[in-house]
Amino acid sequence: MSRSLDAQDRLQQLETIIGTPAAHLGLTELLTGTLRRLREVMGVDTATVLRYQHSGRQLVAFAAAGIEEEVHQGVRVPLGSGFAGRVAAERAPVIIDHVDESTVVNSLLWERGLHSLLGVPMLAGADLVGVLHIGSVESRQFGESEVATLQLVADRLALAIQMEALEENRTATMALQRSLLPASLPEIPGLAFGARYVPGAETGLGGDWYDLFSLPGDRLGVVMGDVSGHGLDAAVIMGRLRSALRAYALDSESPAEVLAKLGRKANHFEHGSMATVAYGIIGPDRETLTLSLAGHLPPVVAFPGEAGRLADVHPDPPIGLTIGEPERRTSVLDLPPGAVVAFYTDGLVERRDRPVDVGMERLAEVVQANDPERVCARIMAAMIGNQAAQDDVALLAIQRVAVPAGS
Repeated sequence: MSRSLDAQDRLQQLETIIGTPAAHLGLTELLTGTLRRLREVMGVDTATVLRYQHSGRQLVAFAAAGIEEEVHQGVRVPLGSGFAGRVAAERAPVIIDHVDESTVVNSLLWERGLHSLLGVPMLAGADLVGVLHIGSVESRQFGESEVATLQLVADRLALAIQMEALEENRTATMALQRSLLPASLPEIPGLAFGARYVPGAETGLGGDWYDLFSLPGDRLGVVMGDVSGHGLDAAVIMGRLRSALRAYALDSESPAEVLAKLGRKANHFEHGSMATVAYGIIGPDRETLTLSLAGHLPPVVAFPGEAGRLADVHPDPPIGLTIGEPERRTSVLDLPPGAVVAFYTDGLVERRDRPVDVGMERLAEVVQANDPERVCARIMAAMIGNQAAQDDVALLAIQRVAVPAGS
C-alpha cells in the first residue's frame, strides 16, 4: 500500500473507513465497524478507541478491532501515562516503534506482539473526547499522510461520541430530574399546593428542585433549591443534597440547623459545588412557616385583600464554597387563613433584559391570595409569557385553607 497520499486519496480513504452509518446502529456498533474497516484500509493489526473520563482523568477502552480484550478487560490509562496517556495529554499525534513496559502502560499491547503504534487525539472543538490508535506487529514507519488520515477519522468519531454523550446526558438528566421532583403534590389538611418546573431553553435541565415532605408531629417540610451549573452533574449533586436535607430534617426541628449540616456536608463531599436553598417548616396548626435561607431569594407572601410582598427574610451564605461555618438564622412568617406563599428559583425573575431585583418586584405585584394552581398560572403568564425561559424555573405556591369540619 502506498505510504504517500494526496488530499483526494485521503478523502476517498476516509469515506471507505467511515462508510455510511446505518440509522439503527448504536455508538458501540458504529465505532467497532469503523475500526474494522480502518484496519483493512490502513493495513494494520489493531485499532482502538479509548474514551476520556474527565472526572477520573483517565482513558477507558471503549471500542476495538483486533485487540478486543482491551474493551472486555476494561483497560484504563491515566492521563499523561504511557503511549495513549501521552497522546491525550499533549493533544498531538504520537508514533512509537518500540512497545514494552517502558513505552506503554497497557500490557495487552506488547502481549499482542505489537511493534509500532500511531495514536491521535480525538477532539471536539476544545474538548478532549479520547484517543484513537492503531498498531502493527511488523515494524512500520507511519508517514505524514497516514497521520493525517487517522486524524480525520478521529475527528469524525469524536463528533459522533460527543453527540451521543450529549444525548445520554440529556436523557439521564431528564430521568433523574423527574424521579426527584414530586410526582404529584400531597393532600394535606389545611394546605393547598401548586407547582411548576420548566427547563431552560438555553441551559437545559439542571439542578433546580422543590420538595414537600411530612415530618413528625404533623409538620410539613418545604424546600426550594438551585444547584449551580446544568446538565447531569448538577442534577446528580441536586439529588444528593435533596436526600441529605431530608435526612437532616428528621433529626432537627430548626431549619437553620438543617442548612448548617447541609453546608458542612457539601463542603466536605461536594467540592467546588454551590447551591442556594430555602428550607422551611409549616407547623401542625398551619399558622406559621419557620424559614431559613441559604443564599436563596426570599419567597413572596400574599394575604387576602392585600398586595403580595417579598418576605422579610434575609439570606445567609449559600451551601458550598464557604469558609468555616457561617451563622444561619431562622425567621417566622405568619400564615393567616387564605394566605399564599410562593417559592421560586432565579430563572423565574432574572432575564437578560430584566435585573433580578426588578423581576422580584414584578413577581410580588403578580402574586395574590388565591388558589395555588391559579397563582402559578398567573405567575408563569406574567413572568414567562410567550418567551421561553432562559434558565431553569421552579415554582411552588402554598396556601393555607380552611379545614372542613370533622377532618
